[in-house]
Amino acid sequence: MNILSIQSHVSYGHVGNSAAVFPLQRLGHEVWPVYTVNFSNHTGYGQWGGSAIPAGEVTAIVDGMDQRGALAQVDVVLSGYQGGADIADAILATVARVKALNPKATYTCDPVMGNAKSGCFVNPAIPQLLRERVVPAADLVTPNQFELGYLTGMEVSDLPSTLAAVDAVMAMGPRAVLVTSVFQPDAPADTIAMLAVDATGAWLVSTPRLPGKVNGSGDVTAALFTAHYSQHFGAAGSAKTALERTTASVFELLQRTHEAGQSELQLVQAQESYVQPGVHFAARQVR
Repeated sequence: MNILSIQSHVSYGHVGNSAAVFPLQRLGHEVWPVYTVNFSNHTGYGQWGGSAIPAGEVTAIVDGMDQRGALAQVDVVLSGYQGGADIADAILATVARVKALNPKATYTCDPVMGNAKSGCFVNPAIPQLLRERVVPAADLVTPNQFELGYLTGMEVSDLPSTLAAVDAVMAMGPRAVLVTSVFQPDAPADTIAMLAVDATGAWLVSTPRLPGKVNGSGDVTAALFTAHYSQHFGAAGSAKTALERTTASVFELLQRTHEAGQSELQLVQAQESYVQPGVHFAARQVR
């Protein structure tokens, strides 16, 4: 597949496109990255160099690609962290242009806003833009549980409320949803779960919870799931298969990072895990 990935970029570490591009390439996909910010490192460090990229520059890059005939070849548009509120228009315009040239193309929106621990860490205008304009234009969205609640205005605290919130998101327009963290009060405290839902069913997979939190893991997850799911978009069983493959790869990536004692993802060192992970986690149908 040809994947147009519109996300942030950091020189040090792995978040945004710096986390998504290499795993997708390792799976054999052509990836064309367009940056929304150009930072030295992720903002969780508290200090960074660089700046957000204006929407006009993003559009100019897309225009240049179109002049080469590239947009007509795009199979998937993937968007993540948006540095400024004006980026939404550039992304939506790009998606519309791609789909006009290739009606079979799909759009994945990773609605990056924050997490339960850090709260919302994006421009205050972005959550509303995501909820009202960007998410309704997406075919697949990949929020964490915190972002799912933010998008829907619902309290999301267990599996039933998560499923209800997913239904609310799908009613906005998306055909599939991946929830990258699902809290279940009755589940063992040393586990963590992900949920994939489309018209064919809802699937939940659990893994051991590894210590600590590493920035960029959600970006890798969204990218890998998008790649696995988009190859058979909407087909029965594709959500389950994509969820299992993504979970195994990300677990091994995080395990390797933890064992190395590093605070940044060991993205290159874990490259074989994207292609042929050595573990398997079975997803179970919950609806």
